[in-house]
Amino acid sequence: MPKKHISERIAQLDPVQDHQEIMSLLTCYAFPWDFEYALDLAFFRTFALPSISQILAKTGEFSHRPRKRYDDTALIMFELTENGYDSDRGRRALRRMNQMHGRLSFSNDDLIYVLSIYIYEPIRWIDQYGWRPLTQNEKLACFHFFREVGHRMNAKNIPSDYDELEQFNLAYERKHFCFASSNQTIATATINLLLSLYLPKFLWSIARPLVLAVIDAPLLDAVGFPHPPQIFTLLVKGLLKLRARVLKWLPEREVPVLRTKWKRPTYPEGYEIEELGTFSHFQGTSKE
Repeated sequence: MPKKHISERIAQLDPVQDHQEIMSLLTCYAFPWDFEYALDLAFFRTFALPSISQILAKTGEFSHRPRKRYDDTALIMFELTENGYDSDRGRRALRRMNQMHGRLSFSNDDLIYVLSIYIYEPIRWIDQYGWRPLTQNEKLACFHFFREVGHRMNAKNIPSDYDELEQFNLAYERKHFCFASSNQTIATATINLLLSLYLPKFLWSIARPLVLAVIDAPLLDAVGFPHPPQIFTLLVKGLLKLRARVLKWLPEREVPVLRTKWKRPTYPEGYEIEELGTFSHFQGTSKE
């Protein structure tokens, strides 16, 4: 098996002091696709909470401009993970995120839950489908990274222990995941958007069960989606595990994957961080 230079470099770093660098190396070099997909799934989990989906549905953004909403959320997150929250671009992204959330009035517990899924969903995904599981130090780096992001988002009483926050995450889902029409509305718009990124519309009905195959039953029930046939689940999970075995025998990339540099239809000429997340249909206003 070829040497994994990035993984070796990460192993030499401290998960508390160096968590910004570790997060950048994980998301840009070691597991770029896995983190992207897992963060998409993490965002999708927020739709299972009526307290969040009702606020998102009220903005009208997911109905009128789903691609912009998706790109804005992704770009702010990647500004943080690629550059670190202490960089100039990271500070600007956090300021923009706080401005957006300030208008949406999420509860403190909902905010802590959202932070927790950005920690644990990538960890769970990579442990199951990555070319290797994350080390304990890498998991702790993810925890410390998003905990510090949470502090900068003015979240209160974030658990200071990795296991304690994970238990909060699991208990919150057991207590608050439940079906609401707003859950289904936002989730459907998002799934349709994701399918549209890769396939013509006439193939959506065929591909939809494949997308749903990696989503757990409580989440599917909360957003009102049917459970895919078991054969689809076995097929998709089998292909993901095959991919992991292949990647294990390939060298780690030497050139970073920088998703903030990708050209997106929403911003064909590039973007300014301060224009991300503007609303066109929030409570009847024309712009933020």
